[in-house]
Parts: sequence; structure tokens; C-alpha cells
Amino acid sequence: MKHLLALCLSIGFVVPVHAELDRASFIGLSASVLKIEVRRAQGGYALGSGVVVRPDKVVTNCHVTRDAAEINVLRGGARWRVEAQAADMEHDLCVLRAPGIQASAVALGQIGDVKLGQPVTAVGYTGGLGMQSSSGDVVALHRHDRSNVIRVSNWFTSGASGGGLFDSDLRLVGILTYRLRGGEAHYFAAPVDWLGALVDDDTRYQPVMPMAGNVHPYWQKPVAQQPNFLQAALLERDENWRELEALTARWLRSSSDDAEPWYLNGIALERLNRLPEARAALERSVSLEPASSQGWFRLGQLYLREGQQDLARSARGKLEALKSKLAARLTLSIDKL
Repeated sequence: MKHLLALCLSIGFVVPVHAELDRASFIGLSASVLKIEVRRAQGGYALGSGVVVRPDKVVTNCHVTRDAAEINVLRGGARWRVEAQAADMEHDLCVLRAPGIQASAVALGQIGDVKLGQPVTAVGYTGGLGMQSSSGDVVALHRHDRSNVIRVSNWFTSGASGGGLFDSDLRLVGILTYRLRGGEAHYFAAPVDWLGALVDDDTRYQPVMPMAGNVHPYWQKPVAQQPNFLQAALLERDENWRELEALTARWLRSSSDDAEPWYLNGIALERLNRLPEARAALERSVSLEPASSQGWFRLGQLYLREGQQDLARSARGKLEALKSKLAARLTLSIDKL
């Protein structure tokens, strides 16, 4: 199987500002979300986005800057030279120090406050275009390395790697990082709490130069070394249900209190026509994560396959209580019977 690196691209967005983010808020954030320009040691340039998190300090993705011979931070006609960066390659987060940046630091949120289904706004730059925003919702929270990688419905293309994911109070909750293409696209942001001491530990800052070694972020490693949730995303995309069932069964042996492997196990079992087992897995999933609209939707669809219309209507009620658009889709399925 090819590395996920071949399937993931640096992210960005090209959709216009949505109504959820008013013009004043967008203008306010635009002063603190900057363009990153990298002159690569091997030739050419790389572009990304960055968010001001401290005076003179901007967070971005290391995959944007890892081959840098020179880095500049840009906003409009202003340009600031980066003198040093602190790198956390495992999490794909780099903090750039650029003295004299005329921009305010954004407010930082906490991953513990991020909930499934909540609205979020992604802000950053596309390739050669100006800064734009994309509105969406939190689709999943994937447990990884003492935090949660955030998967969102915001649509991204190349250029916004290192941009910011903001909650409705305009607090930074994630750093836009990568997407998995094919089928239903998956878009991921690193949780803001991974920044930790990276920002303020001056001993970690080094002069700008290509990063030594062959260390890659968790999402760019060979598939077998990636987190379970990424391996599962590939198997689900490729409709490899037997392998997905086997992976989630192993996953559950160490994480039986996590709703995600139960949900994915239920999907795999349903596709393998093992309906009673699938139902048990999905019911366990929503018992652990009652706010999962995807879980209730898939469970409602399974109830219909089993001829349990009353239970399907109950699942629809859960979706309506969550104000999920999936309630209307489940209604269509119920009305067809």
C-alpha cells in the first residue's frame, strides 16, 4: 500500500467568506493569519499559512518549512524575515520567530472545549490568492497522543497548510494540516494544545535551515506506522471491509472505551452482512458518544435494514435533537418504506 503521503496534500481553501463569519470578524482575523513564503534549499518556493500566537511568533506546519533556506512572513505588501524556528516534526507543527511582526496574537482555545457538530471556521491562504475562509463543522475527534486530531467538513485545497481553525468565539482550536483524498474527503487539523511549550521554550529555536534527518509527521509515515484512525480511513475509502473489521477488532482490545473503533467496526460488520454484530457495535458507539450524528444515522439505516422502523424513528429523533442535517436524509429513507 502506498504511503499516505501520496494521498494527502497540503491544504487550503478557495470558497468565499460564509455568512457564519461576519465581515468584521474576518477582518480582525486577517490581521493575525499570515502568508508563509519559503525559499527551498533544493530550488523553488513553497507557500503556506501561519497564525500569530505570540508577539513575533507564528505557527505553521513543518511540512511547509522543512526544506527552507529562507522563510518570510507576508501580509499585503509587508514582509518579515524569519530568524529561527522551533520544530515538532512528529506533530507537524513549527513556530517561526520573526522580529517586528505588526500583528496581534490570536486567542487560544482548548481542545477539551471542542465538541462534535460544532461550527468552525478555517482561515488561511490559497496558492497565489488572498486570504479566505471556509465554514464547516467538527465531524470527528480522533484520539491521538494525549489529545484529539480534529476532522472537519470545511473544504480545502492547496495553500492553507498552517492556517487556523477557529471556534464561534474566534479562538484558535486547531492548525490546518492535511487532507485524505478519494471518496468522501477527510480534512484534518492539529489540536492547538499540541503547541504546548513549543512556543515559549527558547532553547528549541534554531536558525532557519533544511531540517536534518528522516523524521516525518505521523500522517506521512508508512501506513503500518500511522495511527489507527488514519489506517481505518484508508480501508474505509477503499471499501476493504474485512481488513477494517480486523483492524477495529485489534483497536478495541486496547480502546474499548473509545466510540470511534466501535463505530468503524459496526460499519465494517454491516458491509459484511453481519447485521446483529453491526447493530451491537453501533449501539455501543452511540452510548459512548451520544453526540455522534454519524453514529445515529448509520444506526438508523441499519435499523431500517432489519425492519425496525420504530427504532429508526427513534434514531431520527436523536438526530433532530442534535440539529443534524442527517435527520432529513434518514427521514427520506424511512418514508421510502
